[in-house]
Amino acid sequence: MSAAPAARDDRAGDPTGVLSRGADLHLNHYGAPRLPFACVGGRGLELDVVDLSPEGRGRRLRLLDASGGYASATLGGDHPVLRGALARGTAVGNVTDELGSLERAELLDRLFGPGGLWTGHFPAGQYHVSGRNSGSEGNELALRLVLESRFDGRRLKHRQGKERRDTILAFQGAWHGWTGELVQLLNRRHYRAGLPEPDTAGPYGVRVDHIPFGDTDALAEYFAASADRLLAVVVEPIQGDAGILLPPPGYLRDLSRRCAADDVLLVADEVLTFAKTGRWLAMRDAEGPVPTDITVIGKYLGMGTVSTSMVIARKELAVRASGAVTTSDLRPPHCAVIRDGIEHIVSEGLLRQSADVGAKLAERLDTALVGGHPDVFTEVRGAGVMLGVELTSAAAEQLGTLRRKLIDAGVYAEFMAGAGKRSGDRRYIHPTLRIVLPLTTGQAQADEIVDRVAAGAGSLW
Repeated sequence: MSAAPAARDDRAGDPTGVLSRGADLHLNHYGAPRLPFACVGGRGLELDVVDLSPEGRGRRLRLLDASGGYASATLGGDHPVLRGALARGTAVGNVTDELGSLERAELLDRLFGPGGLWTGHFPAGQYHVSGRNSGSEGNELALRLVLESRFDGRRLKHRQGKERRDTILAFQGAWHGWTGELVQLLNRRHYRAGLPEPDTAGPYGVRVDHIPFGDTDALAEYFAASADRLLAVVVEPIQGDAGILLPPPGYLRDLSRRCAADDVLLVADEVLTFAKTGRWLAMRDAEGPVPTDITVIGKYLGMGTVSTSMVIARKELAVRASGAVTTSDLRPPHCAVIRDGIEHIVSEGLLRQSADVGAKLAERLDTALVGGHPDVFTEVRGAGVMLGVELTSAAAEQLGTLRRKLIDAGVYAEFMAGAGKRSGDRRYIHPTLRIVLPLTTGQAQADEIVDRVAAGAGSLW
């Protein structure tokens, strides 16, 4: 294990004043004091960080980033392929979706055209695509497509046979975004209390039900009782914020088949899982791709360089005229970054490499963290380079201190909220350390992150 973090004084000037003022001006989303650190540079997995705390003000640290920038830094920081893509994408015309774009056309044809990279999941000619600024906006459009599917815009009334379809099924512990329409898909009271409740009483009202994720019996019971009123199901193939929870084998295909049999739309939220499980998409099993009506991808789609998402929907699903126009629908710079990033992933075999690194990383996390520090960690979960290590109850109460200890040991990491208490006497799921590594990560770097996390955990008590 290398010494970490190393102090640095090789940058001219003292940026701590403006960094501190900037932190005060920036809206704090967390309800608690921010971590007193700021990034002033970085490359690959490394972050060049300045300490803003009173006791360490001005100290320079070089951290390994285990968070992947909210799980978005596909190729790590400052990748030359992405710098080149941005340069090209900003020099080809500033067009919106009203005009065609060569960058957009080449991207969509590469992915969804005849013989396209993703036609195994989305057969050519059966799907169309729209872009958005973020995963939340992508899921908002998916929800709009769901709601429009029961409305006849020409006759201004319900589509025939859709009059009773007023329910969307989501899952306990789910996270689909923070915008107003999406919080109703979250069963956790923290995100909903004090905000307007959706109107369920009107002719076009919608109610949301929640069942435990990954419970085959609960799914069968729900469909038996409520399929006649069900409009859509929204599911993460791996639950992220709930603590990196995987469903049992066959669960997603069972869900897809039930939806198809009962004329229910299936929406897959792959904003987090896209390109992280050793495959492009996590909606698959031993039989191959699991069919969906709408799929939303994001985070890794923007390669850590642009914030973007993509909504991939069956062609019969659409919106009313001008009902989904957006400035951000697959603009040339975004398309250039996405296409060049994807071509680099394919040419370098990064999905396979990340799967191999992730499998060994999971073993090391189990040995070094769960085995080596059972007072802090309880279980490793995940797939590919998207892994979670759940905290013990005692460690969860020291979460803020633990994050500082990890930084002192030279690693920056994030923690997911955990699914908490769930129905049916299912076990409580505590906050979970999320490790999401760029697809370019080598085994030595992954091992170093484990060593540093272990060192930080060892200094907690």
